[in-house]
Amino acid sequence: MSIVIMLLLGSALFLTRVVNLRTAVSVLLAQSAVVAAACLVVGLETGQNHFFVAALLTVLIKAIIIPYALYRIVRRLKREKETDPFLSPNHSSLAAVLGVAVSYGFIDQALPGIISRDALAAAVSLVLIGLQIIIIRRQAVLQIVGLNTMENGLYLLSLSVTNGLPLIIELGIFFDVLVAVGILGLLTYRLKLSYQSTDTTLLQKLKG
Repeated sequence: MSIVIMLLLGSALFLTRVVNLRTAVSVLLAQSAVVAAACLVVGLETGQNHFFVAALLTVLIKAIIIPYALYRIVRRLKREKETDPFLSPNHSSLAAVLGVAVSYGFIDQALPGIISRDALAAAVSLVLIGLQIIIIRRQAVLQIVGLNTMENGLYLLSLSVTNGLPLIIELGIFFDVLVAVGILGLLTYRLKLSYQSTDTTLLQKLKG
């Protein structure tokens, strides 16, 4: 499980430096595959079959359907990429590292001696990094990637704290994420048609 946690944190930290949209989607795909691997690990450790179903759904929805939809959007955007984030890649990476340190420090202070300390801290870190990506990036596709990174963190949180949620709740979460990404993808494409860019700061022009 420690290898899985390292891969998840590494992928999240790498996303803070990515400016190419296709690369960001590829990293998200790999990150979702690692989350599916985490489900398998927990399933093998607990012997509960619903974890294997959750792993299959994670691969199907978060590692195949959502990346495929984002790849189609990126292909239509052609050479669109992040050019002017609110924080430079160096400052963004530094903020993400500080977030990871704060997460581990908080878990140590608030929940000393917890068995799943690393997984819990990594989950909180993913949520913080995903939120950071949403806030500092201007490109809609990267904000969608940040949203999915946050969701991966919340899913890891459920695995580390409760050994997984009931299957019906997991199905609801997957459906919500799929619908959200579909709607955001449609809005991204419409934004490109209207403004010839997917920079979300252009939406400020809609203010009355």
